[in-house]
Amino acid sequence: MYARVARFEGGDPSKIDEQADEMRRQMQASREGGLPEGAQQEVRTLMETVTRFIELVDRETGASLGISFSETEEDVRRADEALNAMSPPDDSGIRRTSVEIYEVVLDESFG
Repeated sequence: MYARVARFEGGDPSKIDEQADEMRRQMQASREGGLPEGAQQEVRTLMETVTRFIELVDRETGASLGISFSETEEDVRRADEALNAMSPPDDSGIRRTSVEIYEVVLDESFG
């Protein structure tokens, strides 16, 4: 398994829940067999290549960390290309500050 980790800064802390709801809506639509109207082609690629997604946020600063998981290195590279093409809107103030890809060598749950 592979993980792509992207860090963002400059987000509006008051819009965190709204943005998370929009992401959930798109993910739910894909699970139900379709994409939301107007969804970009990159969203389809993500639905084909990403098996899990985690978004961590700092509600005080608006900084966030998005972690997408893919089963294969090829899938994580395809997901990376799609995500790179999906820039935040220019007026959002959000800027990506880093992107890294890792191989997951340990993933354990407790409880």
